[in-house]
Amino acid sequence: MVGVTILQVDCSTSESVAHRVERVLGLIEREAHDTDVMVLPELWNITAFDLASAREHAQTLDGPLATALATLARKHGIWLHGGSFCERAGDLLHNTSILFDPSGELVAFYRKIHVFTYAGEHETMTPGTELVMVETPLGLTGIATCYDLRFPEMFRAMTQAGAGAFLIASGWPTKRIGHWDALLPARAIENQAWVVACNQVGDQNGLALGGHSVVIDPMGTTLVRAGEGAQVIRAEIDPDAGPDWRAEFPALRDIVEF
Repeated sequence: MVGVTILQVDCSTSESVAHRVERVLGLIEREAHDTDVMVLPELWNITAFDLASAREHAQTLDGPLATALATLARKHGIWLHGGSFCERAGDLLHNTSILFDPSGELVAFYRKIHVFTYAGEHETMTPGTELVMVETPLGLTGIATCYDLRFPEMFRAMTQAGAGAFLIASGWPTKRIGHWDALLPARAIENQAWVVACNQVGDQNGLALGGHSVVIDPMGTTLVRAGEGAQVIRAEIDPDAGPDWRAEFPALRDIVEF
């Protein structure tokens, strides 16, 4: 079994970014016990898609935030999905999710493909172009971010490439949390894959973030779900459950390409 811990972080804008980063790094330190994989939410170290905040706090893949996360992963011997941050790559900014292995190595970074144009994310962040999958204790694991969840073809492409689990960092609002609650089990059921999803909570300049971070098994059963406040949730995952279910109920082999 693989222990998974989700840190559902309060990212309210009433708190300074510097204090939030310090607080969350301390939370990782305290909660990195009896777990193999830890997951944080999307853009937890800035003010959502605010252009000024993004540019002010943008960092490179080897910047101080990534370095601090790598150090914690190595210190505690865990797989650490550091959520996403605003990555500066030359003249471009990306909404980039990062994953460290227990040695502290950055084994994967995913630049969000589906930027959230509805909220103007495209005015700040340049979309990525590549799917990212990496071997973890959960098996081959695909990485996605927030708005990606609305595009099932992305998850199906990762499934067809061999992925059996998905890690999702998000900043999903309360007013559309019903969509989040519906789409996550759908992605698990249709791909017969584990879904581990971490969402923010708190108030971002008047926009309430909805929480409901969750671990869902390959049959669509929710193992654990967080509420609407800051919370740490844990679950035990059987990496063989997906392959076993796919063998017992081989729906994926009946896919028809149109």
